[in-house]
Amino acid sequence: MNPNFNFDILAVDANSRARRGAFHTPHGIVQTPAFMPIGTVGSVKGIEISQLEATGSQMILGNTYHLSLRPGEDVVAKLGGLHQFCGWNGPILTDSGGFQIFSLAKLLKIKEEGAYFRSHIDGRALTLTPERSVEIQEALGSDVAMVLDHVVGLPNPDKVIRDAFERTIRWAKRCRDAHTREDQAQFGIVQGGLSREMRVESAQKLAEIGFEGYAIGGLSVGEPPEDMYRTIEFTEPAMPTDRPRYLMGVGTPRDLIECIHRGVDLFDCVMPTRNGRNAFAFTDNGPMRMRNAQYIEDPRPIDETCPCPACKRSRAYIRHLFAADEMLGPILLSIHNITYYQRLVSRARDAIVNGTWKEFRKERLAGWGFEPFNS
Repeated sequence: MNPNFNFDILAVDANSRARRGAFHTPHGIVQTPAFMPIGTVGSVKGIEISQLEATGSQMILGNTYHLSLRPGEDVVAKLGGLHQFCGWNGPILTDSGGFQIFSLAKLLKIKEEGAYFRSHIDGRALTLTPERSVEIQEALGSDVAMVLDHVVGLPNPDKVIRDAFERTIRWAKRCRDAHTREDQAQFGIVQGGLSREMRVESAQKLAEIGFEGYAIGGLSVGEPPEDMYRTIEFTEPAMPTDRPRYLMGVGTPRDLIECIHRGVDLFDCVMPTRNGRNAFAFTDNGPMRMRNAQYIEDPRPIDETCPCPACKRSRAYIRHLFAADEMLGPILLSIHNITYYQRLVSRARDAIVNGTWKEFRKERLAGWGFEPFNS
């Protein structure tokens, strides 16, 4: 493993694959399991850095595709790199741009050399190769850079999924060969749809190339949650045990608990902020839709145990902000939801260490109306 990075496994639950770890990076240690808020363009929407730090967030995510379009990686590099540019002093992970090409770009063509597409902003022709993705991420200076992968939606024919995962392996090797920064880790991305055979093969081939960490990609793209959980169950044993495991783009609080149970260390998702902007608050007792009339005169906080600024106000006030189209409403609920996610993974870490993971998992899922999923 790169000497600038290390992953210590501090505890493993006796009855599951849940584990407590510490991921050492040049910009600090990430206590795992951990949730990374998404700062796509160098900003977690509507949240100032000091507010983000107060949520308990340890590591954030930026995006290669978006930052290369605006303001451009050269501009970020000239201004001292992404950490200095956005003011975040903790670890940063940059996505390769693969998912954004899949979800946003117009007139996409995937060839062996790379992805050819048109910008979702102005329609201009662009090319993203594995080497170009590495070049952009090295200019940004993130702590962790993702390899460029070929993402396809689900369901899809096996031939399409196999073609994508095999191309992802070839692109991963090219990314590794192009990598030059010792102070930047690279994570490989396991693909293969819902196929046990393809997922295991993908994980094994990536391990042969050798990365500082490994991600599970291509999930939460249309399949039921239970299919995702099953896929992680047979993918995780094929991944190296001494490296961080990152489940990309996931997910709901239930997803976090069920996937921690199956050995995942790192998560990211737009859900806390996107839902916050739409008046949707996460709690231990399930979601609260703060535009609902039932909160017009409700003097209670969203969550009496939550230390966030939204929970220092009443439910009535939060509802009023959304009814009045006041921008403070989305900001406060975004902060609340990220705080909720950070408190959730913090409690998960404690439960793994204390030997109470089984009880914690059951209690949390019951609060949201679910039974533990056992395939």
